[in-house]
Amino acid sequence: MNKNELVSAVAEKAGLSKTDASSAVDAIFDVIQAELKNGGDVRLVGFGNFSVSRREASKGRNPSTGAEVDIPARNVPKFSAGKGLKDAVNG
Repeated sequence: MNKNELVSAVAEKAGLSKTDASSAVDAIFDVIQAELKNGGDVRLVGFGNFSVSRREASKGRNPSTGAEVDIPARNVPKFSAGKGLKDAVNG
């Protein structure tokens, strides 16, 4: 499912116009992104948690040349599924 299909599904399920559903979906993505950018996390009980994890600098290898490469430290977004989502997926 891509974003347009998600907007259509939300519009149908909530009885909204596609324009209103698109605004709602964009707003949700923007709020989650802003909270993660500020170092916070988003907890949706029964669905899952969005958080930020720190990945330290490391050394890697270029697979084609074998040359050693420095991989810089960075923050990475994480999602961990909640019990409700896991149960829904597994039957």
